Amino acid sequence: MRLLIAAVGRVKSGPLADLQSEYLKRLSGSIGITEVEERRTLSPAERKAREAELLLAALPEDALIVALDERGKTLASVAFAERVQRWRAEGVKTLAFVIGGAEGLAQPVVQRASLSLSLGAMTWPHLLARILLLEQLYRAQQILAGHPYHRE
Repeated sequence: MRLLIAAVGRVKSGPLADLQSEYLKRLSGSIGITEVEERRTLSPAERKAREAELLLAALPEDALIVALDERGKTLASVAFAERVQRWRAEGVKTLAFVIGGAEGLAQPVVQRASLSLSLGAMTWPHLLARILLLEQLYRAQQILAGHPYHRE
C-alpha cells in the first residue's frame, strides 16, 4: 500500500524539514508528500476553497482519503495502527492523508474522506501536524511489526 500525504504549505529547510526527512527515512515502503500552495491574495473563505481544489486534484482517483480535521475522530495509536492494517488487508492501493492550511479543510475534502481524523483537542500548526502524522505512521509501522518502540 502506498502512503501519500497531500498538504497545504511547503516545509522550508530547518528543524521541521529535518524531522520530516528523518521520519520519511524510517518509514518502509512507498510514501510520498505532495505540497500545494495558493500564492494569490484571497479572502479566508476563497483560500480555503482554492486549497481544497488543489488538494483534491493532487490525489489519485482510487485513493482512500483520510482528512486531518479538528472535528474528526481521535484514535489511540494502537487503534490507528489496526485501522491502517485493515485498509492494507482490504487491498487499498493508496492511502492518502490530507492536511489543510491555516483555515482548515473545506467541506468537499472532508466529505470525500473515508475517515476524518483529529490529532487531539489542541490546535496544531498545519506544518507541525504533518510531522505528528509522520510520527504516528512510523509508530503504527512499529506496532504492527511488534517492535517495542510503542509502549502502553
